[in-house]
Amino acid sequence: MRAPKYFPPCEFADEDGLLAVGGKLSTVWLLDAYTHGIFPWPMFGMLTWWAPDPRAVLEFDGFHIARRLLRTLRSGKFRVTIDQDFEQVMRACGTAQDRHDGTWITPEMLAAYAELHRQGVAHSVEVWQESILVGGVYGVAFGAAFSAESMFYHVTDASKVGLAHLVVHLNNRDFELLDIQQLTPHSRRMGATEIPRRQFLARLERALRSDASFGSELEIPANHWQMMR
Repeated sequence: MRAPKYFPPCEFADEDGLLAVGGKLSTVWLLDAYTHGIFPWPMFGMLTWWAPDPRAVLEFDGFHIARRLLRTLRSGKFRVTIDQDFEQVMRACGTAQDRHDGTWITPEMLAAYAELHRQGVAHSVEVWQESILVGGVYGVAFGAAFSAESMFYHVTDASKVGLAHLVVHLNNRDFELLDIQQLTPHSRRMGATEIPRRQFLARLERALRSDASFGSELEIPANHWQMMR
């Protein structure tokens, strides 16, 4: 993999994964970051860039859907779409679950990712109850890699429903890598794992050579959840 244009190599990150401070929240900088395994995560009023080791990923064949969630997916309780309201999903990710004071989704982040969305790089999954947005997830797609940034819910299980649809959709669109950046107890229960950064970067490089695309419609058969065991 070629060295990034605006950042040091990932190997220069400290033990917490912090690689750089400052720079620009522009589409050029963001694309350079993501295609080299780097992501922004503003902290304490500063723009900081990260490349942790190990790196958390969600393997498509390791994704675990609990029985309770599967019942919800089968129930038809929610309607799920993609790229119908990207900015509202991102705003909700910054304010739901009492994140107002601790959110990293600043107005500058929102503007930058909204521009990535207009360029067809950033995408969202929306979860609705009737006409009300109650959950969702957003992230960035490049080649056959998708970096999931954040998700939210206003109704129990809505974010999990969004994530489940995202995983199946990406798998059916021939994506190879689903990056979730950092492992949490919640993501571990759903099958997420950690891999060494060197391995992550090698897989990212392969995924970038693919011509997979996110698409404009959910790539999930109507009876998919009913067929699952």
